[in-house]
Amino acid sequence: MRPIKPIIALFLTILFAACGHQAKPVKIHRFEQLIFDGNHSAANAGDFDSPLLNYYPDDPEYMAQLHAFVSDPDMRYIYRKTDSLYHDLSWLERDLGDAMQRARELCPDIVYNRYYTLITADFESYDTRVFCYDRDLAISIDRYALAEMAERNYFMMPAYLVNLSTREHILPDCMAAVASDHITLPEGDLTLLDHAIYRGKILYFLDQTLPDVPDHLKIRYTPEQLEWMQENVENVWGAFIQKQLLFSTDKFELRNLIGEGPKTNAFGDGSAPRTIDYLGWQIVKKYMESGDVTLADLFADTDSRKILNKSQWRPGR
Repeated sequence: MRPIKPIIALFLTILFAACGHQAKPVKIHRFEQLIFDGNHSAANAGDFDSPLLNYYPDDPEYMAQLHAFVSDPDMRYIYRKTDSLYHDLSWLERDLGDAMQRARELCPDIVYNRYYTLITADFESYDTRVFCYDRDLAISIDRYALAEMAERNYFMMPAYLVNLSTREHILPDCMAAVASDHITLPEGDLTLLDHAIYRGKILYFLDQTLPDVPDHLKIRYTPEQLEWMQENVENVWGAFIQKQLLFSTDKFELRNLIGEGPKTNAFGDGSAPRTIDYLGWQIVKKYMESGDVTLADLFADTDSRKILNKSQWRPGR
């Protein structure tokens, strides 16, 4: 007969090891449910006292404006459609808690006290999906229900941005906002290389904190765009070198290379957008392979040229 005690001991060892990797879920405070469901007068002021919300339940003038907002038929439609998709965010609380624990292990300074969702109905600016301030993080949750609201045309959002605004993009967007909140940018006008390294730092952070998320979601590509980028990286890099763009600060010239779009005009139909994101990603990954640079060091370093040179990255190398 096999001994029982060693088997039990082995089982407990495995069990405790597995439990050690389970992070505590974060608590997401649902500001949109609070105000649209009509319970704002009973709010816990401590839960919603954040500069990201500007919530003043004791101010009659503010509450009158809030009432007008939540009574507007369009706003109620947006809330109804959004809540039908995201009434329960326990999955995000769990996954975000896991990612934030990984982030803290890499850099103890990455700590957020409160997490919120809200409805902004701001469909004109793609960059207002997730925002951080003073250790609080807020998600404009209606920005991830655009496809559900396609029957109405009052928001003019291109199809490629609607496709980047889905449930599977929420977690990567949250962690990208966390990274951006901690990265120090160079002073003055940014070069194309500065933009590339900045985006590369964010994507490297996503690699470390979201190991199970596919690469195309991290970089906000379709699988086909990521494949195009992988196959054409030498041509893209060569074009930047030939046209001497790496150290350009011309905003007009760089706009198509750093902004959102269905493609990069310079490389034609079927190309990936934001090609510098992919290049910066590869440079930063190569730079960090040495193992003697911490995440905090990486985020604080504003010398993009040094990072490129020390990485020794070139396509195919």
